[in-house]
Amino acid sequence: MGRRDLNVAILTSSRADYSIWLPLLRAFKSGTNHRVEIIAFGTHLSQQHGYTIEAILDDGFDVPHRMDTLPQGDSPEDLAIAMGKTMQVFAPLWRTNGNRFDVVLCLGDRYEMFAAVASALPFGICFAHVHGGETTLGAIDDAFRHSITHMSNIHFVSSKIYAKRVSELKGSVDRIYTVGALGLDNVRSLTFWTSEELKKHRNVHCDNDTILCTFHPETVHAERNEQYAKELIGAILDIKDYRFLMTLPNADTNGNLLRNMFIDALSGLERVQLVENLGTIGYMSAMHNCAFMLGNTSSGIAEAASFGKYVIDLGDRQKGRAHGLNVLHVPVQGDAILAAVKDVAARGNWNGGNIFDLGGAAEKIIHALESELK
Repeated sequence: MGRRDLNVAILTSSRADYSIWLPLLRAFKSGTNHRVEIIAFGTHLSQQHGYTIEAILDDGFDVPHRMDTLPQGDSPEDLAIAMGKTMQVFAPLWRTNGNRFDVVLCLGDRYEMFAAVASALPFGICFAHVHGGETTLGAIDDAFRHSITHMSNIHFVSSKIYAKRVSELKGSVDRIYTVGALGLDNVRSLTFWTSEELKKHRNVHCDNDTILCTFHPETVHAERNEQYAKELIGAILDIKDYRFLMTLPNADTNGNLLRNMFIDALSGLERVQLVENLGTIGYMSAMHNCAFMLGNTSSGIAEAASFGKYVIDLGDRQKGRAHGLNVLHVPVQGDAILAAVKDVAARGNWNGGNIFDLGGAAEKIIHALESELK
């Protein structure tokens, strides 16, 4: 049987997963006749988090499905209520549209992504999961990620290690594809801005005197987040040789707490810039231009090596993930952060490659979907 045009839906809940989806969306748009519908929810519709649905529209994509699923706050109760709200909001979408989709693509490990997928389970919708099999010991995301794996039919993983874990979870090696990290396709396809262009387009300074910093709350031991924020703020105040470009935390437990602490302590400093959202090209240009990265974002694990950057990974949020030798795990303690900054500053650029770069992940995903769904 020959190839047929597919009806595909893509779930995106934040600036982070949209950046990963971007090369796949472009590949669908420019190289196929498949019909793709974007379903945007979560912080994409949040003014506080930059209303990042506009970034999707600015990139030339339609967003026919816009789902209001935002939590009212950042307490555990607020997030639990938001999960229930997400399922309630999505159920009518799946009832009226689910049978039109040959496959719905979901990504990662977020609580809102879990809720959106779980709400579709009674409707028998086919899901393809990207970035399954991974582990993050400092966040509750493992439970969501592995649950999404169980609820999905097709799997696109970033390494053979994760393919093995998905096969163990599913009890089968079928329909599991090792494609590498999808977001790395951006490194080949995008032309990054110079530091001058970053200043022009995003009004931020970022060059080799700048540390790119993102620190999200840990959700396994949420009671530690306030102290962690104090330790990081103290270290930033003590580091005089670098400027900082800090992207603010996402919508997790204590996300608003950390956000407010960073704003209160750092927003008045000339050498610290706090930003909500740089967009895909802006953030990757910042990675391209910065001295190195500091914090606990997954982009430090998956993408920084492709830009030749070392990463000081703080705490346990990303602990358990496979990573290259450019990543240094450091406790969230002021003295340890200062020592790590001194260490990394003396190393220069990383030139050991990226273990997640297998090349052409977007095309591999499209070809696999065409084969599976023909």
